[in-house]
Amino acid sequence: MNKLEQYLAEQSSIIESALDHLLPKESEYPREIHQAMRYSCLGGGKRLRAVLAMESCQSVGGAGCDALDYACAIEMIHAYSLIHDDLPCMDDDDFRRGKPTNHKVFGEAIAVLAGDALLTYAMQVLAELDLDATLLILLFREVTTAIGSQGLIGGQVADLLSEGKSIQSDNMEYIHENKTGKLFLASIRGGGLIGGATDAQLAAITRYGQNFGLAFQITDDILDIVGDSKKLGKAVGSDLKLAKSTYPGLYGLEESSRMANDCVMQCHQALTSLPGQSCVLRELAQFVLDRDY
Repeated sequence: MNKLEQYLAEQSSIIESALDHLLPKESEYPREIHQAMRYSCLGGGKRLRAVLAMESCQSVGGAGCDALDYACAIEMIHAYSLIHDDLPCMDDDDFRRGKPTNHKVFGEAIAVLAGDALLTYAMQVLAELDLDATLLILLFREVTTAIGSQGLIGGQVADLLSEGKSIQSDNMEYIHENKTGKLFLASIRGGGLIGGATDAQLAAITRYGQNFGLAFQITDDILDIVGDSKKLGKAVGSDLKLAKSTYPGLYGLEESSRMANDCVMQCHQALTSLPGQSCVLRELAQFVLDRDY
């Protein structure tokens, strides 16, 4: 385990503890919904979005811990999106993070409601942040813009409608920018706002976030072809099975790898103007490029 992996493990433990504290307990009635919420939100995942929020806060001179609860709300939203993404009516996946998907354990109806509940609970967590009211409004705007019909949901719809069809590069970019990239961007921009980012600093971390999200999606597409299902914790080849449009499918593996590398270079350049500690953000961008899970 290298230093970055060790650091991510330490941060993940902090985030996991915070999520465990924030989420309703399994014993709280009705138990089934709270068990399903905790099943998908706890005990796995890279916690990249949460770490990015905390590191972004630190990169503009704030304290990373100040963004912890915001980061947890982002993780709840991410967990909701994965539950719904795995449903039979969507990608129909049996495994996520090395264990059966939510609907395989709790049934489709509870899985749908668990996703709904996590999304709603994330809004409650945001509303209860001990922050200035003006800042809270800005954070709500960041999050709701990222996950609505002009963000994550819009990207998911476009993805569904494109299955089995030949689409142009701009359509594919729309799908990935919204389905994957917007929540990364909300993580990074929200952390920056909590840290007191100036307009120029927010522009820099926005550039970082846009390129980070694209690099992540391209490598995700690549790993769906060449990855190890045991390391990934889910089946590979699902994009091909569903006839999804992907970067390797449109550009080939070599060109896709070059594009991901260019995105990471853009991430590195964006960080040069930030006043705080940003070495972890730099290493995370490289991690996305080099990862095998």
